[in-house]
Amino acid sequence: MALVTLLSCEQKKDETLVLYSEADFAGLRVGCSAGSYYEQHLSPREDIDLFIINTEADGMQALMQDKVDVFVTDEVMLTPESMRMYGVKKALRGEESFDVAVAVRKGNTQLLEQLNAFIAQPYIPDLVNKWTEGASVKLPPIPEVPGNATPLLCSVCVNLEPISYVGEGGEWTGLDPELARRFAASLGRPLEIHFQEISAAMIALETGQVDMIVSCLFVTEERKKSVDFSIPYYHCHPGYFVKDKDSTHRISFSERLHMNLVTENRWTLITDGLWKTLEITLLSILFGSILGGLVCAAKRSRRKWLKGLAELYGAFIEGIPTLVLLLLMFYVVFANIGLDATTVAIVTFSCCFAASAGSIFDTAISTVPHGQTEAGLSLGFTPLKTFTGIVLPQAVQKGLPLYIGACVSMLKETSIVGYIAIQDLTRASDLVRSRTFDAFIPLGVVTILYFVVAWVIRTLLNLALRKKQHD
Repeated sequence: MALVTLLSCEQKKDETLVLYSEADFAGLRVGCSAGSYYEQHLSPREDIDLFIINTEADGMQALMQDKVDVFVTDEVMLTPESMRMYGVKKALRGEESFDVAVAVRKGNTQLLEQLNAFIAQPYIPDLVNKWTEGASVKLPPIPEVPGNATPLLCSVCVNLEPISYVGEGGEWTGLDPELARRFAASLGRPLEIHFQEISAAMIALETGQVDMIVSCLFVTEERKKSVDFSIPYYHCHPGYFVKDKDSTHRISFSERLHMNLVTENRWTLITDGLWKTLEITLLSILFGSILGGLVCAAKRSRRKWLKGLAELYGAFIEGIPTLVLLLLMFYVVFANIGLDATTVAIVTFSCCFAASAGSIFDTAISTVPHGQTEAGLSLGFTPLKTFTGIVLPQAVQKGLPLYIGACVSMLKETSIVGYIAIQDLTRASDLVRSRTFDAFIPLGVVTILYFVVAWVIRTLLNLALRKKQHD
């Protein structure tokens, strides 16, 4: 029977847990990533408090903040330097050994055979040792590929050294990206990497949005039902990590600031994400406003079928969560058309904004007394001249405050685009947080940027309203 150490009610909080086997988990709060093997393995246990976490970075933060007692993940996910810096330690190495392989879409026999032939090359173990053991090895150079070749689309689900992480200049590096890049080059194709949660990556693979998943995936019988696996390229043990109460290392605020923004030029991830957020937001507002005008016209049409269609459209958009609609558009509607994720996001948010804008335009026009229209017509103006010269200016003044609110809401709604592998402002903070395990600074910076952008939108549109009133 395994020894149980420091698990009694009298255990002091300042003591480090000592674990000898999984039997010692009884009564503990155990964290693991959603969709991982560990979730399936630990879920049946009723003697532990299982804490399901989205990413390894969230798990580390939960461990450091004492929200969990043990965090379970692959033992190679945390380097000795990372453990020392953040005050955690590996309390136990699991006895099980899992095959790690590349996942491809079921039925893609050609790609699977090419992968197997590539992984069978004699230098692949050296590549693995380079990243997992820090071994100094000599590897063959990566061949150059034609710039116009069709890219090989690859999903990674981990942003932790040494498996896969965003390094200097925003370049994905680590064991899995290098393996994927070398394989793509062997096919004469460039590599395009998408960072997604494992569940989203599986959907993307099944719908053909990506060609393969290279992300420290364990080969399990359950997963074999959904995807095909290559031959293993290395074997991995589980690691059980706990907070090291004896650690004396403390990170100062200046060090945290440098680590989150300066190291590896991580500030560029934030700025790139900001531009992507602005691109999606502004284009969605532009196209959504145009479509919203058509929706408004349909709502005010004398044709009942057209009016009913507009009402149905508005009810449909309002009745579906934006995230669900985004996933539906990306993984179903446009899955086989070849549109990139940014275009799909702009189309989706434009449709959502159109429903709100159409209702705002309709309400604003309805607030203008009908007598204004009659007066214009009696003065000899055409219906179009009456609308643009008399009704529209008054409607703009009444509807612009609501329109400003809709624009700000659109900015905030774009924070979900990371679910379809777009690196916007929110996803950029996730990437930084995944590398540093620091939630405060990345989220604080992003919060300030969202506030500033929202304030600028409000200010500019309010200035436009005041100018219109003065005119």
